Amino acid sequence: MTMAAAVETFGLSRSFGEILAVDRLDLIVQGDEVFGLLGPNGAGKTTTIKMLTTLLPPTSGRASVAGYDVVAEPAAVRRSIGYVPQLLSADGQLTGRENLTLSARLYHMPRSERAGRIDAALRLMTLTDAADRLVRTYSGGMIRRLELAQAMLHEPRVLFLDEPTIGLDPTARGAVWDHVRELQAATGTTIVLTTHYMEEAELLCDRVAIMHRGVIAAIGTPAELTAQVGPSATLDDAFMHFTGADINEGGRFRDVARTRRTASRLG
Repeated sequence: MTMAAAVETFGLSRSFGEILAVDRLDLIVQGDEVFGLLGPNGAGKTTTIKMLTTLLPPTSGRASVAGYDVVAEPAAVRRSIGYVPQLLSADGQLTGRENLTLSARLYHMPRSERAGRIDAALRLMTLTDAADRLVRTYSGGMIRRLELAQAMLHEPRVLFLDEPTIGLDPTARGAVWDHVRELQAATGTTIVLTTHYMEEAELLCDRVAIMHRGVIAAIGTPAELTAQVGPSATLDDAFMHFTGADINEGGRFRDVARTRRTASRLG
């Protein structure tokens, strides 16, 4: 049986003055899929995520998430999603458990369910031993895992991860990747993530879309995209082939500054 689409966009666009950040995006993400948006800073990835999470209204076009229109039904969309942004979202002055308790209240979770859900989230993210420590004492990888736990606490239908491992060292990145895979296997939640790490996309994503200057240059499984380039091609090669640019090119001053702030706060 075909599973209903978790995310659909039709001609979705967003302008900032004369800058067209996302240009008539047509996209379908199926349920139970891990879908990646690849591209350098400034490609339109984060703007797309912000529109899909109702944080930014589209300039034109339309989109639905979990069957709800992002403009006409924003409250229903927000009840159906989890979101881990680039910037730090956990409160360092609270413990991990207190952060999760706050999230449970914000999601209007019944009091009778809170303790069990929180304990299960802590176990899934291997944070039980650190649950009652202040988050300001956590490592960057632990903070990201806590943010994943917060975003999944209300069992959303779609989870959005915007550069989930930005600012982390390779060991911490690998740990977060492991937990994302475990999370998806355990819950079946649709995951949409943005990244400019090709290895991250290859390890985590069922399909990826390569974005460049606000448009999708190519879409498919990592194997399908590399096969179009050559028998020994990598995803980096595919990106170069479809966009004519290196993954690390691009990005305005604001994008670079945001990336450095995130790295500093998680580091």
